[in-house]
Amino acid sequence: MPTTATRPKSHRKPKGEGHVRRAEILAAAERIFVERGYDGATIRKIADEVGLSSTALYMHFPDKAAILLEICKEAFQSLDRSMGHIANLKAAPEVRLRALIEAYVEFGFENPNAYRLIYLTRPQEADAGAQTAAQEVGSALFEAFETVVREVEAAGRLTTDARTAAQVIWAGGHGVVSLMITKPYFGWVERDRLVGTMLDTVFGGLIRA
Repeated sequence: MPTTATRPKSHRKPKGEGHVRRAEILAAAERIFVERGYDGATIRKIADEVGLSSTALYMHFPDKAAILLEICKEAFQSLDRSMGHIANLKAAPEVRLRALIEAYVEFGFENPNAYRLIYLTRPQEADAGAQTAAQEVGSALFEAFETVVREVEAAGRLTTDARTAAQVIWAGGHGVVSLMITKPYFGWVERDRLVGTMLDTVFGGLIRA
């Protein structure tokens, strides 16, 4: 009786798996970039973390600079979506302004690795794509933020010019995030208390009652 040859199983990824694998690569690379720095993050290390060969990883990204650029772009776009929703709320400009900087802060604490890559970039990361993402997407975020500050200025509520006020508020929010995620060993007071008190002080000094 003739034997029936067993057909080899297909190794083709199920539909949709490629998108999932791409997300896994970005998540793994984000951790490795932060832990090892851009120079220490090799394609092989990223591929090993995801369980791929280097060759398979190259099917998704041409090099690690492209991976870093994608991580930074996705982070800025996520923040942009959150801020866009807040900026369009039917509320007084100073209320929306407070909500916008709180969104910045919340994003930083919820995404510390991505935050480090887009806002605490070293020269290597900046040259490899983080600066490009900041220029292409990040600058638009600040412009949207400054637009709301100008609404407060138009209402005669600012104690200084809009450009200065926008930078002071933005620097205050990012400063507290940067310090808390890079110096976790410091004896910080409860996070919400620290952030709230800082913002109360900044807004109290910049916006007239």
